[in-house]
Amino acid sequence: MMMRTVTAVLFDADGVIQRPSRDWWTKLGSLVPADGEAFVADLMAAEKPSLVGKGDFRDAVADVLRRWNSSASVDEALEPWSWFAAEPGVVSLISGLRAAGVECHLATNQQAYRRAIMQDERGYGDWFDQTFYSCDLGLAKPDPAYFRAILGSLDVPASSVLFIDDNVANVAGASSVGLQAELYDLSAGVPALEELLRRYGLPIPD
Repeated sequence: MMMRTVTAVLFDADGVIQRPSRDWWTKLGSLVPADGEAFVADLMAAEKPSLVGKGDFRDAVADVLRRWNSSASVDEALEPWSWFAAEPGVVSLISGLRAAGVECHLATNQQAYRRAIMQDERGYGDWFDQTFYSCDLGLAKPDPAYFRAILGSLDVPASSVLFIDDNVANVAGASSVGLQAELYDLSAGVPALEELLRRYGLPIPD
């Protein structure tokens, strides 16, 4: 297949740039030992509105803890959302692409609590030309409107943008508005990402 010229790359965060640094699921489940799985599912559902900037995630977590009569504090329940680490090899790839003149942007679904950790505490903004957090846009993947909003900010043709994500639905959402989109998961290793980028003619050292 002939690849069209790529001038900008959108990188997802979780599963592409970063991975869990500790077993956050087990920790959250331990806060309500009697039915940890259902409790964590409730937390995940409560997070969804804050991913598009609606409501405060801390308040949502507090509500879930009250419903489940958990003795855990809000801070204890929030802590596992900070248990992630960026993969140095991917960060280095992004740095190399930008040095070669390829724009690189972050495109991720996050609530404001986690956005602050990534952007303000850990300096993710320094790694990219622009960062697009769902909580800021008021839109989340895989909604095609999320990608249209990014394209409006970048002011480049959709066909010149490559989007990389570990979620099939997100890749389909990006493709639906004309982006070139590829599925990739960090578990495949950094060399697999290098090969993906090379297929699009991007400047990756051998």
